[in-house]
Amino acid sequence: METTTGTPGSRPLTGRIALVAGATRGAGRQMAVQLGALGGTVHVTGRTTRERVSEVGRPSETIEETAELVTAAGGEGVALPADHLDPAQVRAVVDRVERDHGRLDILVDDIWGGEHLIEFGKKAWELDLDKGLRMLDLGIRGHLITLRCALPLLVRHRGGLVVEVTDGTAESNEGYRGNLFYDLTKYAPIRLTRGLAAELGPVGCTAVSLTPGFLRSEWMLDHFGVREDNWREAIAEEPAFAIAESPVFVGRALAALAADEDRHRWNGRSLSSGQLAKVYRFTDTDGSAPDAWPFIEALTAEGAGEVDAEDYR
Repeated sequence: METTTGTPGSRPLTGRIALVAGATRGAGRQMAVQLGALGGTVHVTGRTTRERVSEVGRPSETIEETAELVTAAGGEGVALPADHLDPAQVRAVVDRVERDHGRLDILVDDIWGGEHLIEFGKKAWELDLDKGLRMLDLGIRGHLITLRCALPLLVRHRGGLVVEVTDGTAESNEGYRGNLFYDLTKYAPIRLTRGLAAELGPVGCTAVSLTPGFLRSEWMLDHFGVREDNWREAIAEEPAFAIAESPVFVGRALAALAADEDRHRWNGRSLSSGQLAKVYRFTDTDGSAPDAWPFIEALTAEGAGEVDAEDYR
């Protein structure tokens, strides 16, 4: 039997200190909330607050709300506004964590917010250069700044966990993601993890990359013009949406990993929510356990016939 997060109602992350960088919405928000549900103290960062809206332009999703959701779930949520492209702001966040707790046990590097920049259907020589470079800033430079500022605190104690959040596994990203800048941006965290694993392993810490499947984020629901209660109506437009998962699913994947005392066995690995669900036995909000990447591969394979998403849940 594989290690699990404990019995219902258990709080294995009580006393653990986490920083979820990029927790305004989507996967980052639910990763923070699910860490809180297991008793963790979770510092959440992002650019959208109740006083200021980021370039993403979604004013109703704020880090203050995320922190409140963490606390309501049973943890302690702390909202810390920060633009992770500004090293001074990131250092201020880490300094706050150090002053308050003197340690950092879990670092989730989920900086992104670049969906509005992606141009699919264009060749490399047709892409908007400014949009492409902004994606690289958000998805690579922001991650590197966060790591450099936070790792000195995390490595003070053995057992620390670093999670690089991306879109796709090492295997699924072997194919081309349809936009040169996006492809590079989303493969970079996987490669970062390999380097981090080599350097963190000898000091007793662990690094992994983690991806959701077809994420039913707030942005994605709006994109397809559906809500969480009627999301299946979008399948007619996008067949792959049949395997869609809620952000809670990848949040539970992260929490299960963080609570696993034997998590170092994953060091350097590229992991997905569907893969970890098979190991840790958690489910999505509807009781299913969608394994998106094998389904999408089967659906898009040359000569593929009808593929039933239920076979992958």
